[in-house]
Amino acid sequence: MFNDLSSPLSLLRTRRSGKPRDLIAPGPDDGQLRQILEVALRTPDHGKIAPWRFVIVPQDKRDALAGVLDAAYRAEKPGAGRLELEAMHQFAHQAPTLVVALSAPVAGSKIPVWEQELSAGAAIMNLLHAAHAMGFAGGWLTGWPAYNEDVRAAFAKDQERIAGFLFIGTPGRAQEERPRPLYDEKVSFWDR
Repeated sequence: MFNDLSSPLSLLRTRRSGKPRDLIAPGPDDGQLRQILEVALRTPDHGKIAPWRFVIVPQDKRDALAGVLDAAYRAEKPGAGRLELEAMHQFAHQAPTLVVALSAPVAGSKIPVWEQELSAGAAIMNLLHAAHAMGFAGGWLTGWPAYNEDVRAAFAKDQERIAGFLFIGTPGRAQEERPRPLYDEKVSFWDR
């Protein structure tokens, strides 16, 4: 968990993803979650069109989500085994807080869809930074549920797509630092 809130740069340098299966209570309460989402809304947004939205899946709706995942998985993979179906149940129930992020491009806008999708990703990153600043960890998952049409239809309108399932909670064990790209491999000077 983050300890030094005195430095914004330190905050950014210490953010890491939490594995949703390792996130435990407490998660953010309603007021904290609102603050986290309000930070997510302060995202670069060419054209001021807000091409994203968020759907909170409360704890008392996790069984319903598991049912949607189970039905969609069985429909797509009729020969699914017990372990695969248990994984769908586990997906729906991990971490105390779950927010589904949707990329919601505005049709007919002069802003290219690619820019709108980038804005959705930026909104998600703001959400994860805000969760970290409040002492929580967040994990951004996509995987099969994000790309299945039946699951998409349970959350999305029209041409919206699931950009990710955002799990938020308290790390149940020490978070491991993962290897990061080397500066010199990813940063260069334009030399034309």
